[in-house]
Amino acid sequence: MDRLGLETRFVDGLRYTDAETMAVVQGVLCGKVNKDLVATIMRKGGSAIGLCGLDGKLFEAVKMDGDYGLVGEITKVNPEVVLQAINEGQIPVVATVAFGVDDDTSYNVNADTAAAKLAVALGAEKLILLTNTRGVLWEKDDEDTLIKQISVDEIEGLRAQGVVAGGMIPKVECCADAVKGGVRRTHILDGRIPHSILVEMLTNEGAGTMIC
Repeated sequence: MDRLGLETRFVDGLRYTDAETMAVVQGVLCGKVNKDLVATIMRKGGSAIGLCGLDGKLFEAVKMDGDYGLVGEITKVNPEVVLQAINEGQIPVVATVAFGVDDDTSYNVNADTAAAKLAVALGAEKLILLTNTRGVLWEKDDEDTLIKQISVDEIEGLRAQGVVAGGMIPKVECCADAVKGGVRRTHILDGRIPHSILVEMLTNEGAGTMIC
């Protein structure tokens, strides 16, 4: 966007997406980033395929209320293309651009929200969100205050106390929605920690926050 001279601005924490920005989002997320991740998995010995929310109308969306431009709210998930990839032994890598059902356009959608809705549609056992913090912290600048487990019923109280705040709010809400939708356990982990997923899954101490 810098090279193209496009301004980056945010409204209520969401990237404002005009038509020019949407073209960049779709080209970069569905193109370069998606295919780079697919290539990385393949080089590690996996078998992967790149998808985006436009394929098979995986994510259907309408324009989100408010002044966000082409930011969409997912209204329906059609998981057949993902299930087909899984059944064929492929690891699906999904870029979160959605098919507009209220207009002739694509929409930029929040990746955590899309992941949660896809997990519910797939009947997934777990949803794991990787971020750049340890998880939910009692004190936001002290990683030693990690909260290792939260029940959905506790979330409202933690928000009232200011413990769940800022960018952690949508992540926790996505996890709660996934649990309510039938996903048994959800996890928020620090993707900077080597093997954080294995540590969370296979050890008693874990590596992040589990919401169940």
